[in-house]
Amino acid sequence: MCRKTNSSAQWHAACPAPVCWWAIPLAMAMVLASQWTGGMCPAAQTRPNILFIMADDHAAHAISAYGSRVNKTPNIDRLAKEGMRFDRCFVTNSICTPSRAVIMTGKYSHINGVPVFNRFDGSQPHLVKYLQAAGYYTAIVGKWHLGSDPTGFDYWNILPGQGVYYDPVFIEMGVRRKHTGYCTDLITEFTLKVLDGRPKDKPFFLMCHHKAPHRPWDPAERHAKKWQNVSIPEPPTFDDDYSTRSDAAREATMRIDRDLTARDVKQTPPPGLPPAELKKWKYQRYMQDYLACIDAVDEGVGQLLDYLERNGLAQNTIVIYTSDQGFFLGDHNWYDKRFIYTESLRMPFLVRWPAVVKPGTVNGDIIINADFAPTLLEAAGLAVPQDMQGRSFIRLLRGQTPADWRTAMYYRYYHYPAHHRVQPHYGLRTLRYTLVYFNKLDQWELYDLDRDPHEMNNVYNDPAYAETVKQLKEQLYKLKKELKDEDQFADNPPKDNV
Repeated sequence: MCRKTNSSAQWHAACPAPVCWWAIPLAMAMVLASQWTGGMCPAAQTRPNILFIMADDHAAHAISAYGSRVNKTPNIDRLAKEGMRFDRCFVTNSICTPSRAVIMTGKYSHINGVPVFNRFDGSQPHLVKYLQAAGYYTAIVGKWHLGSDPTGFDYWNILPGQGVYYDPVFIEMGVRRKHTGYCTDLITEFTLKVLDGRPKDKPFFLMCHHKAPHRPWDPAERHAKKWQNVSIPEPPTFDDDYSTRSDAAREATMRIDRDLTARDVKQTPPPGLPPAELKKWKYQRYMQDYLACIDAVDEGVGQLLDYLERNGLAQNTIVIYTSDQGFFLGDHNWYDKRFIYTESLRMPFLVRWPAVVKPGTVNGDIIINADFAPTLLEAAGLAVPQDMQGRSFIRLLRGQTPADWRTAMYYRYYHYPAHHRVQPHYGLRTLRYTLVYFNKLDQWELYDLDRDPHEMNNVYNDPAYAETVKQLKEQLYKLKKELKDEDQFADNPPKDNV
């Protein structure tokens, strides 16, 4: 039996052997959970609340806490100032629906059954069900995008599919209703209502999922002209000619100059622009709207943080800000994501947890989106299910890196040819190298991040890297085997239905 303590950190230390919910049927777990919250373990106020804020397609390099050259995000930056910034948080499959399924299950796409835009089977065990069974009040507001109704939530109010920016329809507990207003503002408003109306005798797990800044980048009216007269710096890789890359880069249809449409830029370009100038013009229009969408998200984050402060919840609430993957902001002349390259692979991940995390800290260890569920379960005092492939990084939050912490992560992308013709590939990302194999092309790439941080020079065929290639391939296939990736969806991914 656990004893009551005065803080979540003390409570965690006082409960070294939490209930192993994964080892028993969910129905039985729910019975035990009700007993637990009734007196077997700490009272609700000693378990941390969790506010999980996630944007869609928000690149880390469009957050000023990550050193953005293009914008300021003062409210999101508060989490970095008051908590921890993770510099190597990586997605395992850089596309919206699969990433969300990984976050929910703690398992890779080939295990959770969502490698592309296909339906998530909500009957399987996942993070929210475990928290609900343990006595947490669970809710989600905003973008769900998993093709099935949410399960494990006491309350849900979600966008259908991608949703729209203006006057969106929401589905509240199965009932569709159109709302007047701007989507980002509505999601913030509905999240605040959930916080106000939640049962006060339970800890809460609340997911606030923004549509922004996903394409088509429709900003709020108050921000529509904010960036109009600002010259946004171009990335250093803007003119990448793909000369050392595989055929995959040339085939992908997500180039700023060639593939951004009139619908995307929302204006007709000045007549007679030469190709190089047209590319620059398109980039400016794209970024103006993209950054304006982020401005509303940042304002919403500020409102949520202020609410927690006003209502005495900040000290015992874990607040997370992340995105479902990275995004290309003109890097390599691209928009969108999907590739293993850094801008697409890296997720922003900021955590404020006053009882545990030292303010203003930065972590450079590799974490992945499959780690989110195990970490939040441990934070709530629950054992991590043995079938989860991620690993809790609670010790990293405490400023301690275990000696056996990962120094490499495995990546796999399946969605081809739809939506941008990015070739299927898998690969390895280490602290120094990116190794990638385009399996349908039978072509390899290797980048030395110490010498080439922007991944411009493919050195796979350089004799000087022959031994490195050998070692990295051994590491890659070892991880592939450990993760039970037996090419389940390599040739026939499920059909999109989200």
